[in-house]
Amino acid sequence: MSFPIKIVLHVKDFNLPFERIDTWVTEAIKVSQRTKQLLNENNFSISRSRIKNLIEDRQIKVDGKIINNPSSKIQNCKFIEILLSKPTQAIPLPENIKLDILYEDKFIIVINKRSGMVVHPAPGSPNGTLVNALLYHCGENLKGIGGVKRPGIVHRLDKNTSGIIVIAKTELAHTNLCKIFFNHDVDRRYNAVVWGQPINNGIIEKPIGRSKLNRKKMAIVQKGKMAITKWNVLDVFSPLASLIECKLETGRTHQIRVHMSCIGHSIIGDDLYGKPIAQKNFKDSYHKEKIKLIKSFSRQALHAKKLSFNHPINNKYLEFSSQLPEDIAVLIENLKV
Repeated sequence: MSFPIKIVLHVKDFNLPFERIDTWVTEAIKVSQRTKQLLNENNFSISRSRIKNLIEDRQIKVDGKIINNPSSKIQNCKFIEILLSKPTQAIPLPENIKLDILYEDKFIIVINKRSGMVVHPAPGSPNGTLVNALLYHCGENLKGIGGVKRPGIVHRLDKNTSGIIVIAKTELAHTNLCKIFFNHDVDRRYNAVVWGQPINNGIIEKPIGRSKLNRKKMAIVQKGKMAITKWNVLDVFSPLASLIECKLETGRTHQIRVHMSCIGHSIIGDDLYGKPIAQKNFKDSYHKEKIKLIKSFSRQALHAKKLSFNHPINNKYLEFSSQLPEDIAVLIENLKV
């Protein structure tokens, strides 16, 4: 691959609507034969999320001026320059960490992530992450794909959420997987054990954004991004808890946790959004002891049990499932007693 790669897009050459720059650039690249040929010659492709990262990393100029806001408007601009530098050494280091691999080929790898594992390095979790393990398992080829700090990552699971996650192993697979997730052409289903007894099924359509009161939390906010969660009840442990299945129509941060909490049925063990049933509502010792036992569950009882999508390269339909991990299975057995 020959670096750096410089792309110049003249706005007048494209019959595209004036909109935010990351969207405009992504669409312009799609219809620019010269640009596509340049990228193909260098075995390179660019997704919208990669464009966004490039803008934030100050690698894109508008009329010769560096910009760093992906939502900047393209209107009245003459030309856009994109500089694709050689991927720098990945900040995460390879670590020999055992992975539960459900599927792997030369383009993607599907992992059954255990609870407690962070997906990518962040302040407070610099190592021991899924990315560290993947860099060891996949080798040098993974570095730089989709970005330096999060190579190959297309979607994520919270640290204490277990279950299925897919990772890209090539730049083209990453680009195509990003499109699949952006277009919601993926079936993601989760099992959760929640407090109380929701109605048998329902749908939550409420926008989610960063909480103004606590920046570490997400919340239902009027100007947030629309989020849609469908759920149905699989089992009831009356009156304390229920096992439900959630189907994500969108993929917002902490979506299931925020949505279930907002309808009064937060996930058991969720220390950020949890709203447990009060022991004072029950006078008998049986229920009080049962509530005490449930409250001792050490993480949110949330598991990504199913993931299905078309392969990002050959378009073959893929479907993966994962049984409930032992800790959630034991919790359910204790609730049944």
